[in-house]
Amino acid sequence: MLRGGQNEFFISGAQMLLGVRQMMAMLTSVNTATSGQWAVLQENLAGIAGKHPGVVFASSLGVEDMLMAHAIFDAGLPIEVFTLDTGRLHPETLALVDHIHDRYGVTVNMVQPDPVAVKRHVDEHGAFAFYESIELRKACCGLRKVEPLRRILQGRPAWVTGQRREQSLTRTELTETEFDAVFGLHKYNPLANWTLEQVWEVVHALDIPYNPLHDQGYPSIGCEPCTRAIRAGEDIRSGRWWWEQKLSRECGLHVS
Repeated sequence: MLRGGQNEFFISGAQMLLGVRQMMAMLTSVNTATSGQWAVLQENLAGIAGKHPGVVFASSLGVEDMLMAHAIFDAGLPIEVFTLDTGRLHPETLALVDHIHDRYGVTVNMVQPDPVAVKRHVDEHGAFAFYESIELRKACCGLRKVEPLRRILQGRPAWVTGQRREQSLTRTELTETEFDAVFGLHKYNPLANWTLEQVWEVVHALDIPYNPLHDQGYPSIGCEPCTRAIRAGEDIRSGRWWWEQKLSRECGLHVS
């Protein structure tokens, strides 16, 4: 079993084998290529956990990250799962955290920003200053996302993400393994080569919980005031900071 918040591994080899067999049986509805990628993902995550004790997984609670979390929780891997609780998340996103606990018996580490720094920024610029300029938007992302991420990654040997190359123009060169020079540690992106179709294939086959906002036109989900549903034909991240006239739709967490 897994102890909430600790991700301690107390599952026997027999239980693990049974779980894998049950999972593979459920994957019979998935095409061969995707099933193979799922098996490789499980192997890669186990290898990362063995190579880097103390490794963490940063979850946005999007569909890719729910697939990743399922692989971690189901195998009982000693990889801590955390999300950045910016204080501006959708109710649906917060409800998913409770669903994760009910489904897997694991408590996701909710990493929050410095409340004093956030209050100072809001008092000086207003609660919705990010609409006024890119500089103020980046300042908000820095306080609510980048600094909390820097804090939890401090002293860690590596971190894992659910990024995919398809997600945006800024991620087309994404590699599965890299060294994060910004935060000073190894970074793994095991889903780099996956397509969105393959992600959803596995999610539906294994009945993995996901954010209901995905069914309402939100392929990429961030803070509530900074995310909207997209229109047909729009880029997958066009619903993020949509008022900004630029191609890059990043908050500063993933910088090469």
